Amino acid sequence: MQRPRVAVIGAGSSGITTARALGERDLPFDCFEVSDRVGGNWVHRNKNGMSACYRGLYINTSRERMAYPEYPMPPDYPDFPHHTQIAAYFDRYVDHFGLRSRIRFETRVTAVRREGNGFSVTSQPAFTEGPPRTERYDAVAVASGHHWDPRWPDPPFPGIFSGEVMHAHAYDEPKIFEGKRVLVVGMGNSAMDIAVESSYAAERTFLSSRRGAWIVPKYLFGRPLDTIVTDARVPFRVRRRLAESLLVAAVGRMERYGLPRPDHRLGEAHPTISGRILDRLSHGAIAYRPNIARLDGRTVHFVDGSRETIDLIVYCTGYKVTFPFFDEGFVVAKDNDLPLFRRVFHPSIPNLFFVGMLQPLGAVMPLASAQSDWIADYLTGRYALPPGPVLRADMEAERRAMFDRYVASPRHTMQVDFDDYLLALERERKAGAARARSGRGTAYGANVVG
Repeated sequence: MQRPRVAVIGAGSSGITTARALGERDLPFDCFEVSDRVGGNWVHRNKNGMSACYRGLYINTSRERMAYPEYPMPPDYPDFPHHTQIAAYFDRYVDHFGLRSRIRFETRVTAVRREGNGFSVTSQPAFTEGPPRTERYDAVAVASGHHWDPRWPDPPFPGIFSGEVMHAHAYDEPKIFEGKRVLVVGMGNSAMDIAVESSYAAERTFLSSRRGAWIVPKYLFGRPLDTIVTDARVPFRVRRRLAESLLVAAVGRMERYGLPRPDHRLGEAHPTISGRILDRLSHGAIAYRPNIARLDGRTVHFVDGSRETIDLIVYCTGYKVTFPFFDEGFVVAKDNDLPLFRRVFHPSIPNLFFVGMLQPLGAVMPLASAQSDWIADYLTGRYALPPGPVLRADMEAERRAMFDRYVASPRHTMQVDFDDYLLALERERKAGAARARSGRGTAYGANVVG
């Protein structure tokens, strides 16, 4: 079988491990990156304008759980490194595997279209004038991330606010809060971090949300919490019961800090990880308010009847999943929902892959590495997909389980459990390898290589 040529879109944490897996199997590929360097979302003030990285950002999953299994982080890194250390780690990863020359920096992919059994990929210089260039590829791996297109409250809150408004994506450093009364809207990781940073600079900081959340500390019993109660062979309900008990014993209930009681069990929404927010709440440096009812000039009214004078609102309301290089009639994630087989394979376009297009209870990097090896196995004939009806039934079962478990929200359309996903993927790769050896299933060369 002629080795297929692959276009990899993005050289962030998912794109570089995709390039590594393709290169290790001698598959020809080009990697397109809008910026002048690798690292994507972890590059502070990234030239591509897509990074949400702010000056004081530290990772909220531990070093060992975030690192690529094929290239551990330096042992002198702290348990929770700063973003500059993560960006440096990605640079070293690329050089270790000899990938830098395979990446087309400062190149924007503007269109990806089906062309026969493959694709035409059009690109052009990102920051200079230059003609577009269109090339043909046998397969496309999308690794462009899903934390770069800000989602604002929809529908907007009633009324008009006359103060300053910004999305968390635009936040960089706390000096913008000095002397201001700040309202941070949201209950996710960015909201916690930004509220904490604001509390040290602002005149007053308030935190508002529609619902409560489980606030998970970074450490428990002196160990990174994400290394405790993780064995995927233990049923989820058992792990959850144990984790809830440990969390309540360690930090108490959320109501003790002035936060609303979560309206869901632990693990039914993406957890909020913060080692600092509860401390600032307990000291009165941050005050909680419920959801916004309406806006009136500089006055923000809340659903409990309270109101506050606010100078700046920071919306930490998540991101939209968008693909500007696809025609809307080709691939679109309506309401952030993009059905995929095991979060990688498009069900009707078997040579279109998505890497890192998931939201794990843990870090993306090890999962993206496993996904990349899986894709490379498929492209080299070592893995065969299940027959179409089996594949679609698997997808539907996965989606039903996810929507039954998680709080209904655009935030919960691609959730996976870190360890469970890796174990399930390992089993599927073994099953697919057996299908490939026996000639069963759907092999790559049989259906897309002309």
